[in-house]
Amino acid sequence: MKIVAFAGSSSSTSINKQLVVYALTHFKEDQINVLDLRDYALPMFSIDEEKLGKPAQAFNFIQQIQEADAIICSVSEHNRNFTAVFKNLLDWCSRIDMNFLQQKPMFLMSTSPGGYGGGNAMKQAQSVFPTFKADIVDTFSLPRFYENFDQEKNVVIDSIYSKELTEKLDEFKARIHSLFNG
Repeated sequence: MKIVAFAGSSSSTSINKQLVVYALTHFKEDQINVLDLRDYALPMFSIDEEKLGKPAQAFNFIQQIQEADAIICSVSEHNRNFTAVFKNLLDWCSRIDMNFLQQKPMFLMSTSPGGYGGGNAMKQAQSVFPTFKADIVDTFSLPRFYENFDQEKNVVIDSIYSKELTEKLDEFKARIHSLFNG
């Protein structure tokens, strides 16, 4: 099974990327490709920029999705929405292929330092990703990241959230394995 995973952030200290990396510990026997949005630096989308040509990095991102069997994504939230870098990537990719998420099964997550756990970005993703043909199988939001996640041990320390995430990841894993292993 090939899994592509990423956080909707370009921060080198992204808490959403940390959550993605933790989630991937449940897929040790699978082939994993963790993308870093810093590798997909794109000009700010505009019609004028598009006339100059579509950037290779956007095609590369789409190729990573195409080569995967499933997607794990944790969206970051800035000002109650996606980060600018992630929104820009979505804009470019959708101009290349409106269906660039290609019906791939997706486990969608979010986290933030606050009590809403990136819920606004999560709602935005649940609304927008299906228009790009994402098959969102399940979601998980971790509020108060710094209280509920041990960054040194890379684990969710709140037992209720840990159990919920583990159960959801196990269900996602069973579903994608059944889809691709008959």
